[in-house]
Amino acid sequence: MTTTTEARTRNGRLMLNKVPEVTIWFWVIKILCTTVGESFADWINMKLGVGLVNTAWIFTGVFVVVLAVQLRLKRYVPFPYWLTVVVVSVTGTLYTDILTDQLNVPLWISTAVFSVLLAVVFGVWWLRERTLSIHSVTTLPRESFYWLAVLVTFALGTATGDWTLELTGWSPGASVLLPLGLIAAITLLWKFGANPVLSFWLAYILTRPLGANIGDWLASPKVAQPGEPTGLALGTFTTSLIFLGLILATVVYLTVTRSDVTETYEAAHADHATGDPRKERVGLAGFALLAVATTSLLIWAHGQPHTGPAPEADNSSAVQMAPGEAVKKFPPAKVAALKNLASTSLKDARSGDAKGAHAAAQSLRDLWDADQASLQPLDQTGWDSIDAQMDKVLGTFGIDHSNPPMSPAQQEKELNALLTDVG
Repeated sequence: MTTTTEARTRNGRLMLNKVPEVTIWFWVIKILCTTVGESFADWINMKLGVGLVNTAWIFTGVFVVVLAVQLRLKRYVPFPYWLTVVVVSVTGTLYTDILTDQLNVPLWISTAVFSVLLAVVFGVWWLRERTLSIHSVTTLPRESFYWLAVLVTFALGTATGDWTLELTGWSPGASVLLPLGLIAAITLLWKFGANPVLSFWLAYILTRPLGANIGDWLASPKVAQPGEPTGLALGTFTTSLIFLGLILATVVYLTVTRSDVTETYEAAHADHATGDPRKERVGLAGFALLAVATTSLLIWAHGQPHTGPAPEADNSSAVQMAPGEAVKKFPPAKVAALKNLASTSLKDARSGDAKGAHAAAQSLRDLWDADQASLQPLDQTGWDSIDAQMDKVLGTFGIDHSNPPMSPAQQEKELNALLTDVG
């Protein structure tokens, strides 16, 4: 779908268009970038044990650097442009994850906040430039608005997609169908004559949950606890490598063929004819019907029986084992990493550093979840035993539990019990 609309240039140095033509390649590589945003962020955060906040700081710094390079260019160049999209996809995902996992902000609130923020960005962009078309990103102010909007759409798409999974209990594989179907419906409405700018940005937002669900489906283990996602068990690292390779191949192709480049200054700055107002009104009504239908579907799915996370009471049935016995079959390096994080959380709890203790416990949870696919098959009984105590630890911090954080004494008690279990 294209996004042509009448553009009026205000202040700012005119350049060739800084955004590629919206061809099928645009949407293919956009979805690839979105999948990488989900899997690569998970790999760095969980597998490498960097932690959510530290990962966010790293990618915020990388984002600033690559965006500075992109803004200095005078025209669209595939490699720096799509590198910026990849980094934005990771960064926007991390911001939403921090709100959800670190600050315990409900997903519906995150969705509402990012929706309002995106509306504000578009509103200010429109008031200043009188266009939201990506065919007219020909000045520094317009490009700045564009990248800010892109960052917020990734955060919004993350929150919306995760909230959908929370409401419905759908698996990642099944969840692919909803954004895919909505994108197809939006494309049909655009073909009919719906507003191209609105069509573009709606589809752009929906590619985030689509790509994320594809990434989760490819990376998730084939067998998991009730309520946990299942998939093809490729793992986050392998999934990231595959999609980064596909992105690189596509970028090389676009660089050689220049099939997505606005070739001339005149083409980039020409005024484009407006659409048929009547068809645009019909298209707007179609978007409203899609919203109503989607809301009705989610309400219906939420009311259907579906498997959620195992209740806390189930943990009492876990087998009690002698100190160190539960982890005898686990790789020593992985056990040492768990002990290190548990010890850090315990040390911070004892010193009164509640924020540090909570952050270490969160990292402990992330590492334990990331290692599930490799540890659980080694010793199901041992894994269940540690998992039960791990859940008690997380409960004292209010992580993955609805209760507020408990007293430091209770946190120390459960952390000491976990350290005893892992030897």
